Amino acid sequence: MNTASRLGLYGAGLVVVFGVAFAVAGAVVPDSAVASWMERGGAGHDEQSAEPATQNTDNGKEQGTDVSGVMIAASGYTIGAISAPGETGTAGELSFVVRGPEGEPVTSYETAHGKQLHLIVVRSDGSRYRHVHPVLDVGTGAWSLPWTWEAAGTYRVYADFTASDGPGVTLSRTVDVGGPFTPQPPAETRSTATVDGFDVSISGDLVAGAGSELTVEIARDGVPVTALEPYLGAFGHLVALRDGDLAYLHVHAHGDEPEPGEVAGPEVVFTAQAPTAGRYLLYLDFQVDGKVHTAPFVLDAVPADLSSNDTGDDHGGH
Repeated sequence: MNTASRLGLYGAGLVVVFGVAFAVAGAVVPDSAVASWMERGGAGHDEQSAEPATQNTDNGKEQGTDVSGVMIAASGYTIGAISAPGETGTAGELSFVVRGPEGEPVTSYETAHGKQLHLIVVRSDGSRYRHVHPVLDVGTGAWSLPWTWEAAGTYRVYADFTASDGPGVTLSRTVDVGGPFTPQPPAETRSTATVDGFDVSISGDLVAGAGSELTVEIARDGVPVTALEPYLGAFGHLVALRDGDLAYLHVHAHGDEPEPGEVAGPEVVFTAQAPTAGRYLLYLDFQVDGKVHTAPFVLDAVPADLSSNDTGDDHGGH
């Protein structure tokens, strides 16, 4: 989708679709891979049906959906091998090259959310999340940034970008990091997080196959925070992973892009659509006083027939 089309959808609120893959050591698309993620560059991809797809096609996509963030190649673009330190505690550089349909390094990109490429790195157990922005060498097409691994394990590295005159694409590879490995225990649902002195909560139900609102509220020392600053073109920035198959989705909050110096809070609202029932890992980035903070949550998406008043259960992760 070109920039004009994406901007045309931005002010209407961003309806997003969770999905794409959480694999420990390989980019294998499971039969159940779902999710057309619709939000990119302040807008979304073309609107898809709210009904989750069930039929697979030979090109690795389910009928009516685009698999994103699962493969090393999509839409004619390929992410090369990730060069990075091979063990913990070793300072070095993380780098890679994206190649286009003709096999040549891509050197021209559109700006989305203030950056030409967003790099998401997370360990296979959902921990050690990082959202960073490497620098492009336009002469070689290599993206790079200084890098040190703090913990061993298998990591998935996502490159989220739009090449000039190309579609929005999210590609990924895995990287194995040597060293003593202690995996995190399986994620339990949680709708609150305390980070850097901020108390952050998320409310609302994820409903499989139906759009629903999630509201994030931020406080500090018991006082609602009303000084949220724009970060990457919004007052909140959300990445979601589907637990069990390393699903990736990059979304932003409701509303128009903030003006410089504008502040907001204490609430940030997202509209989300989970393609399937199951557990989702969410990471909220927000900025206050010039510093970015990340709050993690874990929510369960319930089937639509269990999301109404049919049950008295709390499905929001409390």
